[in-house]
Amino acid sequence: MTIAADKARLKWACRRGMLELDVLFMPFVDEAYEHLTEDKRITFERLLECDDPELFAWFMGHEACKDEQLNAMVQFILNRVKV
Repeated sequence: MTIAADKARLKWACRRGMLELDVLFMPFVDEAYEHLTEDKRITFERLLECDDPELFAWFMGHEACKDEQLNAMVQFILNRVKV
């Protein structure tokens, strides 16, 4: 699958039930996804498979994700937002 097709599919997956997550994920796919390594792309896709309440807790800092790769992706996305 091409990067453009991946982005279109991921944009749909980024439409969450929580606006707070939408505003993190949508710009990330638009601006950063194509620059990720294949491993990080796979990790991001795994992140999108998680439930909204879990994602919200991780991104708002209420709890840390126990999966090291997912936690690293959460931190990567948060660091992009802070810049």
